[in-house]
Parts: sequence; C-alpha cells; structure tokens
Amino acid sequence: MKANKDEFRNKVWEALSEQKLGRFPFPLKGRIPNFKGAEKAAAFVKELEFYKKAKVVKVNPDSPQLPLRAEVLKDGKTLLIPTPRLKAGFVMIKPEWVPSGEERKAASLKHMNTYGKEIPLSEMPQIDLIVVGSVAIHPDGRRLGKGEGYADREYAIIRELGNPEVPVITTVNSIQVVKDNLPKDEYDLTVDWIVTEEGVNEVQSNYEKPKGIIWSEVTEEELEAMPVLAEIREMMGRQK
Repeated sequence: MKANKDEFRNKVWEALSEQKLGRFPFPLKGRIPNFKGAEKAAAFVKELEFYKKAKVVKVNPDSPQLPLRAEVLKDGKTLLIPTPRLKAGFVMIKPEWVPSGEERKAASLKHMNTYGKEIPLSEMPQIDLIVVGSVAIHPDGRRLGKGEGYADREYAIIRELGNPEVPVITTVNSIQVVKDNLPKDEYDLTVDWIVTEEGVNEVQSNYEKPKGIIWSEVTEEELEAMPVLAEIREMMGRQK
C-alpha cells in the first residue's frame, strides 16, 4: 500500500517539476510542494462563507499555505499552526499580537514562535476551519500528503479533544488534482473542498473522516517523538 501511494506522489512531484509549476523550496519531492498560484488559491478561500465566519483557523506549516496563513491574520482571525512533526503540539497566533504589515512574517515557519506561543492541548480553542496541504488530491476528497501522516494525526487529535467536525479544505495547483484511484486507509483524512489557482470545488464524498486517534496504529517511537500524543492519552485517561 505504501509503495502504491508513493507511486502517485512521485507522479505529481514530477509533473510539477516538468511543467515548471513548482517553486521554492526545492526539491519538490519529499514535501508538500509549493506551487505557482498559491496566492490565487488563498484569495478564493477568502470568498468562502465558512471562512468569513471562522474565528479560529488551523493551517498546516508548509510553504504553499503561507499566503493563506498571512490572510487569516490580516482578516482578524486566530491562527493555529502545528509545529513541525508535531513535536510541540500547536502554535497559536492571535491577530492582535501581530503589528500591521507583519502578518506574512508572523505566519512563517521561521518566525511563528516569535509572534505566537506554543499552547498545551488543554488550552486549545475550538477550531472552525482546517486547511491541509496535499501532494495529490482526488476530486472525491481522497488525499495524499507527503507520506508521514501528520495531517491525519493532527485531525485525529483535534477530534479526540472534542472539536466538532468542521470543513476541511486543501489548496493545491490544479495539476495536483488527479483522477488516479488513490489508496485510502482508515486513518486517512479526506477533504471537503479543493481550492486551486482556478477556483473552488466542493467535494461530493461518501468517506467518513477519522473520529479520533486509532491508538492501535500509534507506535512507542511515535509516542516518544510526539509528546503531544502521550499528553492526550494522559488527558483521556484522567477523564475516564
């Protein structure tokens, strides 16, 4: 299954490279690829009604979503960014903490901790909208990330904490939308909206999203590498 998923990822990374639709950082392979048209996609997201109403938005920390993270702050919304590899949970940046004109800098991976703060899971606000990066996306909402499962795990954590189901969107270049029969595992997150440089597509999907962490899939190595998982397991244990 994993090799099969990698095959589809490689096709997209190669297509972006060959058609010169990717942009810094390079190489595109092995990451959520930055793409030409990311700003246009972000502008389309801003027009969505549920975006306008959202007060707290969680956006992945990758380069192609930087324009959208900056817009979240400009629009007076609280931004939540997962720390790389979920080592320290989530960083929260409130718009009032960011001087006007510095939103893009504040939303960058390099500076997010300067403007925001890492928050314990017990202080997580309710999230109204989730944005994930993708390598490949099927029109029915099936998604492939870069292969490390962090977007899936982040969503599972948020649901485990009691956050209601909210819209999940991805911003990609239109070439990343593929008709291939993408494999899907039980823990894989699907999206509700696909936003490209060309516009917005609502997904018609019958796939259920994860309702929480599938603990049987969590290894001891992951518990050690991601203290946030051990923290949530302890929280859940205290509530029982």
